[in-house]
Amino acid sequence: MFVDKVEISIKAGNGGNGAVSFHREKYVNAGGPDGGDGGKGSDIVFAPDDGLSTLIDFRYKKKYVAPDGEAGGAKRCSGKSMEPTVIKVPRGTVIKDAHTGRILADISDDEPVVVARGGKGGKGNARFATPTRQIPRFSKPGFPGEKFDVVLELKLLADVGLVGFPNVGKSSLISVVSAAKPTIANYHFTTLTPVLGVVKRGEKSFVMADIPGLIEGASEGVGLGHEFLRHVERCRLIVHVVDVSGIEGRDPKEDFDKINLELANFSEELSERPQIVAANKCDLATEEQIAAFEQFIKEKQLPFFKISAATTEGTDALMDAVLAKLDTLPPVKRYEAQELSLEELAAIDEQKRGFTVTKQDGVFIVDAEWLAPILSVVNMEDYESLQYFQRVLRSSGIIDELERQGIQDDDLVSIFDFEFNYVR
Repeated sequence: MFVDKVEISIKAGNGGNGAVSFHREKYVNAGGPDGGDGGKGSDIVFAPDDGLSTLIDFRYKKKYVAPDGEAGGAKRCSGKSMEPTVIKVPRGTVIKDAHTGRILADISDDEPVVVARGGKGGKGNARFATPTRQIPRFSKPGFPGEKFDVVLELKLLADVGLVGFPNVGKSSLISVVSAAKPTIANYHFTTLTPVLGVVKRGEKSFVMADIPGLIEGASEGVGLGHEFLRHVERCRLIVHVVDVSGIEGRDPKEDFDKINLELANFSEELSERPQIVAANKCDLATEEQIAAFEQFIKEKQLPFFKISAATTEGTDALMDAVLAKLDTLPPVKRYEAQELSLEELAAIDEQKRGFTVTKQDGVFIVDAEWLAPILSVVNMEDYESLQYFQRVLRSSGIIDELERQGIQDDDLVSIFDFEFNYVR
């Protein structure tokens, strides 16, 4: 099965927590804090695999979670940082944020791309020792790893895209000019998936893609075309194959205009892509039919070639013209990762430190997901550790919100499973 678009969830590893530890050794008095830092969480990396041609594996596994960094240890031992988690995808896969559509990466080159970064490790209590604070009984938690819902969208890396109505001879053409062996039969939608073929002309070569048959309304989801139009987007050149014989009762001029309209409706950029027109099935057409269509195309100032894929007549001249045109065009399109907008950055920052305060039965309940790892490393029986926790509540705005809602001395505050009486 050919699958070229899927949605998955990815989560990079969290950083390991810093350790709270004190040096204990015979004959060594007051060894001091020696808690080590946590290790870095695993990045999620996408890399190309030329052995893959479809995204079908991602239909069955939708969630990818990378391992967390190890926690710090005693004797200032840092926790182990995790190796990157590599996800293999077909070359040409574009990765987008599922919620915003922002492009995160284009896996077209050989270099792997980090899409979700693992969190940094937290600092151990040895880092917080000062001349005035000699026995810190707290550490910092590791930072959370990035997580995204992403859409994987395969856009074939081809120099040339063959487009045209079903049964006009695109599969026959790619089979005679390359080593590709598509299924060929005399009925519509014989080709159900894109077919790639390498065309060699002397010492040069280029990649050609047979795009499954488009029909009127394809850009709106009719037929197969809507599913596969994305594979034309990267093509540097379009070869528009038209059945000039009209043996199926269609007008080649109308066919030509309808396909171009679908390309333009799908992408304005596609409508401006260079085109070469191949009038196929010339062996079945009359001279009048060929001449009328040739005049129609030349009025549009497009290159015109008469071919018969079935007999290979004219195919060499067409491929030579394609190669000559490719030499004048820029390389295959690559998509650049898009930076976050200021609004998106602000939203992410707010989410990282977001919280809600509600009052139920006289208890002020604070809900802040990011506080959970901080609570796990705070020693509530240690004065300096409590001071650190109080500074976090103050700097995040939680104290201000409690006071805005009218909290009084001795009122009960609940944060997860930790409860305390408020004192000004």
